[in-house]
This record gives sequence, C-alpha cells and structure tokens, in this order.
Amino acid sequence: MSGVLYGVGVGPGDPELMTLRAHRLISGAKVVAYPALAGAESFARSIAAELIPRAAREIVLDVPMTTERGPAQVAYDAGAERIAEALDTGRDVICLCEGDPFFYGSFMYLFARLSTRYPVEVVPGVTSVTTCAAAAGVPLTARNERLTVLPGPLPEPELRDRIEGAESVAIMKVGRHLAKVRAVIDALGLTRRAVYVERASLSSELVCPLAEAPEKAPYFSMILLTKGTDPWL
Repeated sequence: MSGVLYGVGVGPGDPELMTLRAHRLISGAKVVAYPALAGAESFARSIAAELIPRAAREIVLDVPMTTERGPAQVAYDAGAERIAEALDTGRDVICLCEGDPFFYGSFMYLFARLSTRYPVEVVPGVTSVTTCAAAAGVPLTARNERLTVLPGPLPEPELRDRIEGAESVAIMKVGRHLAKVRAVIDALGLTRRAVYVERASLSSELVCPLAEAPEKAPYFSMILLTKGTDPWL
C-alpha cells in the first residue's frame, strides 16, 4: 500500500498558531516536503522547524521567482514526482504549507497532481486574513455582511470595481503593488477606513492605518478595508 500525502497548514508564522493535529503529524514525520523560493529559505519550514524530526527526509520544492506560470508548473511537476516516489515506498509525506493549504496555498498544485493516484488528507491552518484581522482588532463581518478577498496583483480597474461594490475587503499579496492599491483606495475616498498589516503574528509585525503605511511592503502584507465602521475613529 502507498503512503498518505498530508497537506498540513502551519498557519501565518507564529508556531503557536499551528493546530494540534499539525503539531502531531509534523512531530512524527518520516518524510517532510515544503516549497521554497529558489535560493531562499522556506517560510513554511521555518514555522515548523522545531518540530521536524532530525531523521526525517526533507523534499524541497524549489519554486522560481517569476510571474510566468510555466517555470513554477515545471517545479511542481518535479516535486510531485519526488513525493510520489516516497509514497510508493509506503511512507507518509507531510507537506507543509503556510496559512491554509486550500486558501491561496501552494499545496493545491500538488493536490491536483497527486490526489487521483494517492490518498490525500488536508489539515486546515489558520489563515492570514483572520490573523491580520485579529492583529488589527478589526472585525471583518457581522450578521449578513459579505467579505471580499482580493489579490493585490489584480489590474487597477478591476480592483477599483470590486472594492467599490464590496462591504468588507481583504487585499492580499500587497507587496510591490502597494502604491497601486493605495491609489485606488484613496481615489474611492476610503483611506481612513483601511488598515495595513505586515508579517502578522511575527515579531516584526506592523499594524497601522493605511495612510501611515511604509512606501514599500513585503509580500506578506495585507490591507483590510471595512466600510461599516472606521476602526481608527
């Protein structure tokens, strides 16, 4: 029989935000897999580093830093085959994913390649959206309100249209798109209702009104926008 592939969400960064199930699976792992930007440390691994057994085999999925989809797809193809080789020996593979595996998670690309061939279990993790809301002290929704989640790389006209028609908004993957997103929110007259959060749950966490946000933002940054109440009044 083949092993089981576990897609394990390790949360937004603080190891204490991992679930008990994630803790148990990682602590007992024989094989651990995780994505890493080519030439850089894996953020997912850094969250779970203290739990990974020394004897565990580690499979690193080197994902190139490019906006083109082709190179990344090749990397996931290669990584999936290395994981498949371990599964074929009967060993379970614990695949680490920051945040939640199925919420903008890299694990979904491995799931698409392997779930028809091997048993797969997904272990949910704490998402960056809820973590940022907690850090900022901003309730996102109540009663029948709707939450819209948008990626920062969206074109400016689409961002404007979607924000304009939303009630509460979480804009993820801000990074190098901060100036564009800030300009859209300002043009809509909503800057006073927007909160900027970067590296939520880490020691370097920053929370402030969008108007006071730095000029440059890391990839792990988010803007929360609530139209119902102004959290900074």
